[in-house]
Formats: sequence, structure tokens, C-alpha cells
Amino acid sequence: MSLPNDNGQYVRRVVLPSGRSIEVVYFEPLAIEAGVKPTPLLDDLHICPECDRDLVYPVEWQEASVTHWEVLLRCPNCEWSELGVYDQATVDRFDETLDDGTEALVRDLRRLVQANMEEEAQRFAAALAADAILPEDF
Repeated sequence: MSLPNDNGQYVRRVVLPSGRSIEVVYFEPLAIEAGVKPTPLLDDLHICPECDRDLVYPVEWQEASVTHWEVLLRCPNCEWSELGVYDQATVDRFDETLDDGTEALVRDLRRLVQANMEEEAQRFAAALAADAILPEDF
């Protein structure tokens, strides 16, 4: 999370791979003072402004300034895409939404793998019971 101050300092909280978090203080001008022109506010970057689906994902992103990110967005449903500059809070919310989506996909994948393994085990057990498997099959 990033926290702007009135005195031109900018604090960014960084979570290290170990799980510990540190705060980095920047003594640089904020984005508006630095000439970064933010894209008009979008609350939810994951929602497509064209088709209203929640499938938008980042194609690429990079830091535009200390307080803003340049993000290329794409919707796979209608092929909409846009390159924009967004503030840290908006990108943080988008990143959390992407993490939630990733967790949902991983849960679904685990359930699918489990179901497939159960089906394979049942077929193998049925083949063993029917003496359809011989030692030379291995």
C-alpha cells in the first residue's frame, strides 16, 4: 500500500518473500508534480468498459512514477484493450482481484485433477477385477 504525504514524501509498503514487510520512503515529487498524467479514474480495472464482463487482465505493466503504474489492459471477451496510467491504490485493488481469480482457478484445477484421478483409479480397479491387466502391460 502506498501513502502520500503533504510534504512531498511518499511511503510504499513492500512485502518481502519472507513475509516481512518494510516501508520505503521516497523523497521525490508526487506524480502530478513529476508530469505523469493519470488516466481518468476507473474503480475496477478488471471490468471491461465495453462489454461489462469481469475478465480484463493486464498484458503488461510498469512503474510510470513513484505513485502511478502504466498498465496495458485486455478483455478476452470483446478484444478491448487500453494502455493507461493508474494510481497505486487502483492497481493494488486490481492486483488483489487478480490474486482472488488465480486462487479460484487453482481451486478448480485441484478439483478437476482430483475427479480425473478418481475416475482413473476406478477404471484401473475395474480392469484389475476383470483380470484385464497382465504383468506384461507394465
